[in-house]
Amino acid sequence: MTRRRVAFLAGSILSALLVSVPLLVGVRTAAQSLPSRLTDQEFWKLTSDFSEPDGTFRSDNLLSNEVWLQHVIPDLLKTAKTGRVYMGVGPEQNFTYMTTLRPAMAFIVDIRRGNLDLHLVYKALFELSADRAEFVSRLFSRKRPDGLTDKSSVNEIFAAFASVERSETFYAENLKAIQDHLVTTHGFKLSDLDQSGIEYVYSVFSMFGPRINYSSSGAGFFGGNRQPTYADLMIATDGDGVSRSYLSSEDNFRFLKDLESKNLVVPVVGNFAGPRAIRAVGQYLKDKSATVSAFYLSNVEMYLMQDGLMGNFCRNVATLPLDETSTFIRSSRGGRYGQGFGLNSELGRMAVEVERCETSRR
Repeated sequence: MTRRRVAFLAGSILSALLVSVPLLVGVRTAAQSLPSRLTDQEFWKLTSDFSEPDGTFRSDNLLSNEVWLQHVIPDLLKTAKTGRVYMGVGPEQNFTYMTTLRPAMAFIVDIRRGNLDLHLVYKALFELSADRAEFVSRLFSRKRPDGLTDKSSVNEIFAAFASVERSETFYAENLKAIQDHLVTTHGFKLSDLDQSGIEYVYSVFSMFGPRINYSSSGAGFFGGNRQPTYADLMIATDGDGVSRSYLSSEDNFRFLKDLESKNLVVPVVGNFAGPRAIRAVGQYLKDKSATVSAFYLSNVEMYLMQDGLMGNFCRNVATLPLDETSTFIRSSRGGRYGQGFGLNSELGRMAVEVERCETSRR
């Protein structure tokens, strides 16, 4: 069967709304203008200054239910540039898109502060873990099985962990290590709410292990009737049978570990239609002469349209530094994969779509 990859490639001319968007910014220029590393103070300042007040969503969204998210990657590689800036929303699917595009810097913008707490847990675990097997061990509070090496396939890693029981002692040790790493090593000024949020996130991953799915926490059942587990998401492939998850190779893991260790994955609390978060990121990137390579939206646009906020979102995105290769990655239902097992991924040219969106509202 043919894969469903929808790309909105209309070739309209940009209006005055996007005159300020820099065109044809080279990959080398963008990478050199961005910091090679952020200090802990710089990282926390960006996170704090760019964030809006905490918002709500109908679920915890601790992991994706988009088992088909890799299917768009072959087309994404033909469209978006590597070495630039990645933007996204939500949990771990961002890591898979990031290892595809190898950005120089990334911003994760989500309406829930719980997502920021989730990414702080991931940050600590990437930095504390030497390889994928140790990372999976720490993430799920399960002792590392014998025989796993940096050469093990992602299928072998998750097969080995499938029969390993949760360790309460290991959970407590790892939770303390995460908290100490964030507060003592990095010096992040976590609020009591962040501390409790980090503990909550980690407790859910520990409780359910690699079989955790979108609705495991019980905070709303909205992910469809058949939801992929974490293991399913990691061992999934693209439409050509190529394994592209962020844990599919040691090289992917090391790229993310390096990016996180340099404080270059910045989580921000922000409403896509809000007054600050996206615009603050946009101004920061313009000041650095950087360009957005891709912006993963999940299905947030559906909620923006329901609430009549798409115009605000379009105007926010128009403040980002884009060129003709900057690409939206979005999720939708229907098509080949049907309604029952997650969401499909689609691509769209950011500048063209923002222009079309704004034109329709004039």
